[in-house]
Amino acid sequence: MTVLPRRPDARQVKFPLGQLLITPAAMALLEKANVSIFTLLERHLAGDWGDVCAEDAKLNDDALRYGNRLLSVYHVDKQKLFLISEADRSASTILLAEQY
Repeated sequence: MTVLPRRPDARQVKFPLGQLLITPAAMALLEKANVSIFTLLERHLAGDWGDVCAEDAKLNDDALRYGNRLLSVYHVDKQKLFLISEADRSASTILLAEQY
């Protein structure tokens, strides 16, 4: 039996995710590192932007109010992953930093 991680409740979700996209390389990294995609999504949706600088964190916080693009950065197995939600919130993409 597979147990899925707890989904964030409605109070923690700060924006709609839209269609979820992930590159094959990012999926392979998560599988190799045994990291659940749901863990990253939960953090991103709750406004935990990961390893972004203070300036980018402020840009993300402002983007929640003004409808701009959101960028989270997470390190998995010593590699940098980006999770980007489009300004119109139609899609969110997980990719390796070098694929950006």
